[in-house]
Amino acid sequence: MGEEKFDPVYRPEHYNSHPSGIEQIQVTEHFNFCLGNVVKYVWRAGLKGNPMEDLEKARWYLDREIQRRKLEREQYQKN
Repeated sequence: MGEEKFDPVYRPEHYNSHPSGIEQIQVTEHFNFCLGNVVKYVWRAGLKGNPMEDLEKARWYLDREIQRRKLEREQYQKN
């Protein structure tokens, strides 16, 4: 079996270059949207474009998930 080639749509290098050999989607598909994006942006930080931008995007999604859970908890406590 030969080495698989990277493809910008179906097998992007920045999601498949982890030393473990695990593809990013194999991990993120087990999370909800926001947490999956946190993992995605941390995973690719420094592999595509500006690493600080990726980390700030990860933080944005994490903050959004925190707010969602706080609201969910408040609603639960009211009932």
